[in-house]
Amino acid sequence: KLLRKQITEYGKTNQVASKKFQEMLETTIQEYHNRRKFLSEQEAGATQEATAESIIKNATEQALNILKGMQADRESFRKLGLTFEEKAFYDILVAVAKQFGFDYPKDKAKELATEVKKIVDDKSKYTDWAKRDDIKAELKMDLILVLAEYGYPPVTNDEVFKEIFEQAENFKRYND
Repeated sequence: KLLRKQITEYGKTNQVASKKFQEMLETTIQEYHNRRKFLSEQEAGATQEATAESIIKNATEQALNILKGMQADRESFRKLGLTFEEKAFYDILVAVAKQFGFDYPKDKAKELATEVKKIVDDKSKYTDWAKRDDIKAELKMDLILVLAEYGYPPVTNDEVFKEIFEQAENFKRYND
């Protein structure tokens, strides 16, 4: 429960990384349940007890690895020369490029992430920005313009813009 809560909190800033860690947790939980089910079908005895301990130990190690991965991801923004918040936008830019199969230089993605963060900060200075359609429309227009200025994506794709807008709105919703 605590790990799930940590992942949810992380998702308030960085949706891409949060989804990755959520998938890792779900895989760990599924493996745990599959092993427990297999174990319960086996005959009781010392071997079953040792196997049960092994299952618990393995699940615990995987959970710790997820926590370590989250910590490393939280610190990785420094290596990129970005702020923690800019890295969230960098991650979405890189993930969307990969998802939609186009190459985009990482150095340009870093510059673009910085610009996107500035735009989001500028538009969210209004206290009721999330409820005002005019501010949201300005945010979208400004993001589209800066993305076009940086040649992202190389071919216009509304789904790409949608993913980036969702990260921008998510970020500001939880970081005001």
